[in-house]
Amino acid sequence: YSVIKYPLTTESSMKLIEDSNTLVFIVDIKANKRQIKAAVKELYSIECDKVNTLITPRGLKKSYVKLSKDYDALDVANRVGVI
Repeated sequence: YSVIKYPLTTESSMKLIEDSNTLVFIVDIKANKRQIKAAVKELYSIECDKVNTLITPRGLKKSYVKLSKDYDALDVANRVGVI
């Protein structure tokens, strides 16, 4: 999928996975929130509540995907291969 490049596996992203049920991805710089939400739904077959994005000083776009209550971010992270 061209929208999502790879999941981020930093210490802070692991904390987000555990505490706030949120996955962190590096995405295409031109992707918008709707496209990211659709890509996550299609790739990992999960529902997400909301998507926050930011552009890092290095010129990468980072997206925080908050999963709905039905899904556990730890399980999804294991499936994706983050952990």
